[in-house]
Amino acid sequence: MSSTDSVDPQTAPLAPEQVASLKSLLEGLHADQLLWIEGYINNLRSTGGVNPELTVLYGTESGNSENLADLTVKAAKSKGYIAKAVNMADIKVAKLKDIQNLFVIVSTWGEGDPPETATDFYEAFMGDQAPKLPNTRYSVLGLGDTSYEEFCKMGIDFDARLEGLGAKRIYNRVDCDVDYDDDFAKWHKGALGVLEAEVKPPASVATAAPSVAAAPVKYSRKNPYPSELTERVMLNGEGSAKETIHLEFNLEGSGLEYETGDALAVVPHNAEDVVNAIIEKTKLVAEAPVRIKEQEYTLKEALTSHLDVTTISLPVLKRYNEIVKDKKLEAILDPARKTDLQTYLHGREIIDVLNDFPAKEITANALVSIMRKLPPRLYSIASSPKTHPGEVHLTVGVVRYDTHGRQRKGVCSTYLSDRIAEGDKADVFVAANKHFKIPADNDAPMIMVGPGTGIAPFRAFVQERKAIGAKGQNWLFFGDQHYLTDFLYQTEWQDYLADGFLTKLDVAFSRDQEEKVYVQDRMRENSAELYEWLEKGASFYVCGDASRMATDVDLALHEIIEKEGGKSNEEAATYVKKLKTDKRYLRDVY
Repeated sequence: MSSTDSVDPQTAPLAPEQVASLKSLLEGLHADQLLWIEGYINNLRSTGGVNPELTVLYGTESGNSENLADLTVKAAKSKGYIAKAVNMADIKVAKLKDIQNLFVIVSTWGEGDPPETATDFYEAFMGDQAPKLPNTRYSVLGLGDTSYEEFCKMGIDFDARLEGLGAKRIYNRVDCDVDYDDDFAKWHKGALGVLEAEVKPPASVATAAPSVAAAPVKYSRKNPYPSELTERVMLNGEGSAKETIHLEFNLEGSGLEYETGDALAVVPHNAEDVVNAIIEKTKLVAEAPVRIKEQEYTLKEALTSHLDVTTISLPVLKRYNEIVKDKKLEAILDPARKTDLQTYLHGREIIDVLNDFPAKEITANALVSIMRKLPPRLYSIASSPKTHPGEVHLTVGVVRYDTHGRQRKGVCSTYLSDRIAEGDKADVFVAANKHFKIPADNDAPMIMVGPGTGIAPFRAFVQERKAIGAKGQNWLFFGDQHYLTDFLYQTEWQDYLADGFLTKLDVAFSRDQEEKVYVQDRMRENSAELYEWLEKGASFYVCGDASRMATDVDLALHEIIEKEGGKSNEEAATYVKKLKTDKRYLRDVY
């Protein structure tokens, strides 16, 4: 068959007669002739005869890298480039050799790991089989969180590896903290500016391209929506060691839309007692004026609504020590004493730093300069918009604990539980998660593993499947501490089970017997049937704690496939890898 027989005239960006001419030209050409034509076309690109191409390669966990990749593509198209965003999960490393202009946007997950969907690409890219890239121009944007030791490690790794493969860096890497808007704007404008100087698109195309700002989103990360809290319900029974709340927010008239699997970002306010403790310790005046990025606030306003007044990290400590010049703190910051730094960071907050290394004198502006912007918190959405139009539901575990002689509390979880009342408004925006969705095939089975608050997206999934009349079987594994007090949404699950829409429900309440039982134990008890579901095309979902639960569930899944499939360890790993490639093993872990 000719290579042009598969060209669809309906989708090709050519007129029908051009498609016919192309087929006639290429019919029967030898490989060396086709190669010559490819070189001819590449030469046209490099000399400005046609629009130059730009690939924005992204690796994402929560969707931020993907969103920034999309914005970069729009900006590049406005300058006349043929630009596209490509997920690392959807490209082979060998394809990089065909890319001449490459921007990389990648987040760092946990303690210096690649995003879940980018793991395979990252490992291949760092391996011996990665191609040499002498003809590639590139720039890298890294997303991370300075509260983690391996800040922006993925961005650093990709930048160094591209250089090592012979690619030409045209704009220096930029590493972004959770407040990334300004750094992103600087990076993409700067990188595109350099690229445009080296590979300028035809002027007629560049001026004809639409503006990036032609269709601004009304409510977004940069402009959150003040959403009314309409209902808050305690999900745990009396006597529970846990505090889990169900929240419902009103989105009517906001224009915000979400899909099951997405997250809702909440912009919290800090607790008044935490703010007051900082003001009292520094002997500053609450009404003192301060400036943050050209905006003026009172000190109390800034500490309450705009700054992260709890999280400490290496950059925070360095900025603070520039003010206090404390020898003990300087010793902790010694690069040769990383263990001391990590020990100090664990369980402490900014108020502890102020107490441990008091400043003889500090101004209000100097105090706020050590802190980063208060980041939003993302929560998996626990509702389907088809079942609850105009609403969005969350399932939130409230964090409270004692450490270093002080009572601590989760900034956002206690904001939602203690500091806003029903009828009050919280600033929110939708964070899309395009890779954690129900099966496209309504008849496909679905296995969900969601202990604790990990149950949230699966409540949405089941609501969605019922609303669209999906016939696929649904199997839920849920776990928590006690059946009587911690069975989240118990009545709903039992109703789904009774009407047959939930095919199977297996629960693990770890503290109800002497020997602890977890969701992975229930998986092993049902290993034969679980493997049978996978063989029938079931998608396997996990949501919840990344450090322990998700790792234990993954191990159990491998063991089940080995046992029931009669496979070796390597064969089971290949089976699981194919599940991921086919987008049938999906995780939303944190």
